Amino acid sequence: MKKSTIIRASALSVAALMAATSLVGCGGSASSDGGSKSDGAKKGSVYYLNFKPEQDKDWQALAAKYTEETGVKVTVETAAEGTYESTLTAAMDKDNAPTLFQVNGPVGLANWKDYCYDLKDSQLYSQLTNQDDFALKEGDSVYGIAYVVETYGIIYNKTLLKKYFDSDFATIKSIDKLNNFAALKTVADEIQAHASDLGVKGAFTSAGMDSSSDWRFKTHLANLPIYYEYKADGITSTDAIKGTYLDNYKNIFDLYITDSTCAPTDLANKTATDAVTEFTSGEAVFYQNGTWEYTGIKDAGLTDDDLGMLPIYIGVDGEENQGLCTGSENYWCVNKNASEDDINATLDFVNWCVTSETGTAAMADNMGFVIPFKAAKEATNVFVKADAEYTAAGKTPVSWNFTTMPSEDWKNGVGTALTQYAAGTGSWDDVKTAFVQGWATEYAKANG
Repeated sequence: MKKSTIIRASALSVAALMAATSLVGCGGSASSDGGSKSDGAKKGSVYYLNFKPEQDKDWQALAAKYTEETGVKVTVETAAEGTYESTLTAAMDKDNAPTLFQVNGPVGLANWKDYCYDLKDSQLYSQLTNQDDFALKEGDSVYGIAYVVETYGIIYNKTLLKKYFDSDFATIKSIDKLNNFAALKTVADEIQAHASDLGVKGAFTSAGMDSSSDWRFKTHLANLPIYYEYKADGITSTDAIKGTYLDNYKNIFDLYITDSTCAPTDLANKTATDAVTEFTSGEAVFYQNGTWEYTGIKDAGLTDDDLGMLPIYIGVDGEENQGLCTGSENYWCVNKNASEDDINATLDFVNWCVTSETGTAAMADNMGFVIPFKAAKEATNVFVKADAEYTAAGKTPVSWNFTTMPSEDWKNGVGTALTQYAAGTGSWDDVKTAFVQGWATEYAKANG
């Protein structure tokens, strides 16, 4: 979720096959690890509109391997951060429309259901470990299948945090005591007050409200007050959010923008790249983001020994038992308006991705994905391991409820209000209005 340009590339044969992989001959024989490729599929091709810029190069490489193995052309185009819906809309109007695309949950599916091939009889659907949790269904029809389960929270630099714990000015002395908002605020405030002693610029990286970064706060952070409201009310969606936990939302956002590497007035123009650079260069101890950032952080020089992830604490009773935010908004859909050959080619490709040794290794090791399929390989991602450790310790993961947000316009309204609040040109009441009244308005528009 970092790039700012649309990348379009035909997946060429740029990578050699793994030694264990057999080439498919002219007669349509099975590959050693990918399953049978039908003659129909060989006549077709795949055009994947990818949602995740940070995995673009990995999808390009995996598509190239598939093309070399099968002879089936796979084209991968990646939408710029924050532009997927508009990119998909434009692409679907073309004669050569994507055969494989993504929706972000039930709200996203509502916009694209008429384009979705029914996957109920597909091999991909049969490979899911849990068909109830990881498929978008209406009645007997299956319109989307989750291809990755991800986790986000507050990433921290273990080395810098230990330097704080070992200091004379530290009130909190160990990570096991950092398990609620009060403790987090104490640590962040003390890091900020002694930034020069620790050799950092701030406790948190910049909470950039540029379009490359604002989704971290108008979507991912906003999930927390929604999660707790749904949990308290025993619901999983609503046409009218009450905003019960918006004061808690203010708690954590205030901490992000005051105990930071920059002044709150600078946030409107701060980008996702600014934030990750501040973290990987050691200018900040904490950085809200997710498992998808693992490869980039490692490539910048930090090691697994440097990295950990905390739950996002916002000051709710009982949050000591809270785990990380874990779920999916990434659902594959196959374009039913594509030719039969292209549909078959696409179904074969995605099935190969989640069942073959080559595909599952690429998704686990290169992309850092946890995939909800029977042949999944255990991910090496240290943040995925942190999620497993919290769950094993009896902590309750925070579900992804932002897929129930009524529209992109709602998110943008909240984002604008947060930006103005940080800059001092708006009030927190404006944020509440955008959150609560904006929800009701946008839900009515979407469901009227």
